[in-house]
Amino acid sequence: MRTPAEPVIDYSPSPGDQVKTTTCYMCACRCGIKVWLADGKIRYIQGNPAHPVNKGVLCAKGSAGIMQHYSPARLDKPLLRVGERGTGEFREIEWDEALEIATSWLAPIRERNPDELAFFTGRDQSQALTGWWAQQFGTINYAAHGGFCSVNMAAGGLYTLGGSFWEFGEPDWENAKYLMMWGVAEDHDSNPIKLGLGKLKAHGAKIVAVNPVRTGYGAIADEWIGIRPGTDGLFAFALIHELLKADRIDLDYLVRYTNAHWLVVRNPHGADDGLFARDGDGKPQCFDKRTNAPADANSIDVAPAVVGEVTLADGRRAVPVFHLVAERYLDPQYSPDAVSERCGIPADTIRRIARELAEAAFDNEIRLPVAWTDAHGRVHSEMIGRPVAMHAMRGISAHSNGFHTCRALHLLQLLLGAVDTPGSFRYQPPFPKPIAPPNRPGKTRQANGVLDAAPLGFVHAPEDLVVDAEGNPRRIDHAFSWAYPLSAHGMMHSVIRNAWAGDPYKIDTLLMFMANMSWNSSMNTAQTMAMLTDKDEAGDYRIPRIIYADAYASEMVAYADLVLPDTTYLERFDAISLLDRPISDADAAIDAIRHPVLDSAEQREGRDVRGFQSVLIDLGARLGLPGLCNEDGSPKYRDYADYIQRHERAPGVGLLAGWRGEDGTLEAKGAPNPEQLQRYIENDGFWRSEIPEDARYYKMANRGYLEWAQRMGFLASTAPITLQLYSETLQKFRLAALGFGAQQPPAQHRERVATYFDPLPIWYEPFEHAQTEAGARVDRADADQSGSRTAPTPPLPLAGEARGEGRPPQDHPFPLSAITQRPMFMYHAWGSQNAWLRQIAARNYLYLHPATGAKHGLADEDWITVTSHHGTITVQAKFAANVQPDTVWTWNAIGKRKGAWRLDKDAPEGNQGFLLNHLISDITPRGDYFNADPVTGQAAWFDLRVRIAKADVATNQSAPQFAPLSLGEADNRPLRYGADFRAARKREEQA
Repeated sequence: MRTPAEPVIDYSPSPGDQVKTTTCYMCACRCGIKVWLADGKIRYIQGNPAHPVNKGVLCAKGSAGIMQHYSPARLDKPLLRVGERGTGEFREIEWDEALEIATSWLAPIRERNPDELAFFTGRDQSQALTGWWAQQFGTINYAAHGGFCSVNMAAGGLYTLGGSFWEFGEPDWENAKYLMMWGVAEDHDSNPIKLGLGKLKAHGAKIVAVNPVRTGYGAIADEWIGIRPGTDGLFAFALIHELLKADRIDLDYLVRYTNAHWLVVRNPHGADDGLFARDGDGKPQCFDKRTNAPADANSIDVAPAVVGEVTLADGRRAVPVFHLVAERYLDPQYSPDAVSERCGIPADTIRRIARELAEAAFDNEIRLPVAWTDAHGRVHSEMIGRPVAMHAMRGISAHSNGFHTCRALHLLQLLLGAVDTPGSFRYQPPFPKPIAPPNRPGKTRQANGVLDAAPLGFVHAPEDLVVDAEGNPRRIDHAFSWAYPLSAHGMMHSVIRNAWAGDPYKIDTLLMFMANMSWNSSMNTAQTMAMLTDKDEAGDYRIPRIIYADAYASEMVAYADLVLPDTTYLERFDAISLLDRPISDADAAIDAIRHPVLDSAEQREGRDVRGFQSVLIDLGARLGLPGLCNEDGSPKYRDYADYIQRHERAPGVGLLAGWRGEDGTLEAKGAPNPEQLQRYIENDGFWRSEIPEDARYYKMANRGYLEWAQRMGFLASTAPITLQLYSETLQKFRLAALGFGAQQPPAQHRERVATYFDPLPIWYEPFEHAQTEAGARVDRADADQSGSRTAPTPPLPLAGEARGEGRPPQDHPFPLSAITQRPMFMYHAWGSQNAWLRQIAARNYLYLHPATGAKHGLADEDWITVTSHHGTITVQAKFAANVQPDTVWTWNAIGKRKGAWRLDKDAPEGNQGFLLNHLISDITPRGDYFNADPVTGQAAWFDLRVRIAKADVATNQSAPQFAPLSLGEADNRPLRYGADFRAARKREEQA
């Protein structure tokens, strides 16, 4: 009997016939990917094991990049509006015509007043180019998405630590024994965090998640603390209160690395009150206990006092910073019992967490046998660390008290000695930076029309504000004004309202890139759409011209006059630059590129798209912008790839740090290398330069690191960076509000600046909660008498705005907080039009705790109305016990407007999907300021307060609904990507 033949099985089939490495763009992680091609099409995307960011790990989003590239919603040609704005009626045009039109609109603006161009970009990851381009154009009206995303996080950290959570630092995943995650959703930096959490779990560290909702990372945490939104700062202060009471503070760390011992002048009603005591050379002073006299606070030969009032030589009184810290946070208003009800956390839990933090930090210190030299030349035989790490993200940042909440967390870290020590939070190069970073926002134009500095930067004192002689804002978004002084990322969420209102002036053209401002990227969505289409008495649009660039037929495309179609991320060059949003880790500087793995011209018949960065460079040359033209007027750069290689921000400093010099042998600094991009491609698309082993901790005061960072161009000098418990910058603004100094705020802003520019972190009730309390509401018509969106009269005193006050949620007319979470499987709007990701979720629900549902007489999956002070929506509810009972939540950006993204007319995203944005006002309930943090201007998305009720009318559709857009017909046939590959393989096997 013959033995049956064994089938031939290929256990390791090749995913394709060619593989290229590049960088993912399905979220902000910027992971390394390997793109497998077969017959010129994408066959498979996998993580690149060689890449330092993700080490081969790839999430659902990254794998689904195939369907992002082949999305039916891709734009194919430039579009010129032919119908009314907002209808989506366009005619296709060629690129020459599109660029001629754009140039004809922009050239007169540049000639008469560059500020008439407002240039605002979304999650573009190319701000090193776009900000520089705006500077060359000469407009102060430039910003990116950070104002509605993370500026509280960035500014709170950069004005305190010279670094921050988010993309500027990370926990010490190898050595931490206790991690607290505050407001961390799973959309951002997800693969590195997943890798890190795996390491912590492996070595037995405790993970505590502080978040109103338990999803993703919180689901694997050892403990979930379901905090009430907007109260994280109070919780942090209660932990500080307990640590101070127990004397579990690292005073040695504080004196070595912070301004804890610097003397602060106490001179009530004086012009120097709250400023640091300084000697004749401007050096900050401390009180030396050995000499009983003031001394240089930065000297290593002193024994400084950290408490007690002293008399200076000129008779003024002063106390150390730490004295003020203890004085404030030992106050009973910050005790666990005092804050427990407001935070929704039992007092005993707060006390226990404080004990656990202290035990991890002080009873389990880490000692690494690595010798290092500090900035003063002292040699240390080992590195001693407090293994308590913290990580925080948008959940604490997107509140009107977010700036001070971020500072509160940094204060907590500093008191524990847990910043850039083994086991703690660690800086990622090019951070830390001096405090505050030296680059100030541009304000004036040079003779050639170029702005004197980049439009965005960091304000050090009132004289750095971008205001006119009367103190009124000069920028269209009111950034860097007395209303929002430290708005380091600009205020994208205010641009459309102010451009519509002509406040402080009319603009001519709004140029936007990949910012879905008519839908999920705006508060007050319905009114925003109305502003984009509103006309004046003469019948002209109040925002005269809108140029918009995007790769897909998003909701915002319909509101453009000229649409410039972008490529997908697999068809273009990008620079993931250290000058922009770095991808470094704590042990190395890293940058990377994207490069075309596919030719856009070969992807679909009739498709003619161009990378927006290259289009911007082309436009700059056509406009004759100085940095983009040679002396003879010819274009300086061929395209973005050429710009990446040849542009120098300073001599030897370009967008990429690897393979510099004419022969490619230099790093960080060196002449342009014509083969630089090729070297990146050959190295899997990235460059990584390790920090010397003895320079990886104490970066703010480690001579090895400071010298390395100076060589790399990250720091101008090797001077140590003193971390700031107490911010003199904030106190300078408070003094100005109290009537001191040459630059003072207009009357309507004085009380606001004096209240919120506290040099130590404070907590106050989020504005929407406070201003909608019974008896606290004010008619907007009474508050806004100027016809603009900034009230000319001083703000009225509000219930609940003082520190520690506020009515408990159950007694409030809008008793529930409503927030969004980002799912791990989608990111912003562009993920929820992806055919594969839509199979995970194609619509969203409003999730609420079962006890909350029972309290309101609701059943699971009832349709309900959700009402804020601003409006009402109708949605379907779903019970889930993974949420704090006073909070309801949903997934963000899944709801779509019908007709957008070329989805089917009956797609669940448009019928049952919804946005909370319709309930969020872009201005405060009083109508006097934007719904934003008063220090940085960050959009306060998560301040939203609502009440819920069962819907009166039976429905199976969310509300509101809007007229469908005409952005291309949907193909109702199933997307069966990959079937042709299988068919081809079968034919091969049969042959």
